[in-house]
Amino acid sequence: MGALPKRRRARPRQGNKCNIGLTLSQLDYCPQCHNPKPSHRVCPVCGNYGGREVIEIKPPKKKGG
Repeated sequence: MGALPKRRRARPRQGNKCNIGLTLSQLDYCPQCHNPKPSHRVCPVCGNYGGREVIEIKPPKKKGG
């Protein structure tokens, strides 16, 4: 027979089975524009990754006018 729990868990304690917490994602700084970006991702400001331009970032459209 396999391992069994010694006692039954009460209903309020059933949600406390694990200690999973939220962690902040690690941020690096882009070598081109020096803005913070998620590590191993394309920079959302300048579009560079690995020393080359991967995606073209369009300037924001002006409102009004």
